Amino acid sequence: MDKALVKTNIQIALPSGYYGTTVPHSGLVAKYFRVVGAGVIDADYRGSIGVVLCNFGKERFEVKKGDQTAQLICGQIFYPETEDVQVLDSTERDSGGFGSTGKKTYAQN
Repeated sequence: MDKALVKTNIQIALPSGYYGTTVPHSGLVAKYFRVVGAGVIDADYRGSIGVVLCNFGKERFEVKKGDQTAQLICGQIFYPETEDVQVLDSTERDSGGFGSTGKKTYAQN
């Protein structure tokens, strides 16, 4: 696997309390199996947005100006009230991790 940090020469000013994250452009993944590594852009960052591209394919992959490699998603940061507890309530899943439920998360007809 090859990876590279590609600078976009795009700069943004997010409002305080918001963040941005880079995600793959679906066509890039579907056609070429190239993945964009997640990156978080803080509200006070003013530099060029970088996109981490990972090439899982066998062929060399060249990024040209104007190529759609990633998308920027912005979200609001939520700061919940927290409290320290000795024991958490038990759930059906408990501490089961990735894939532990085996349940489908979409509606079935």
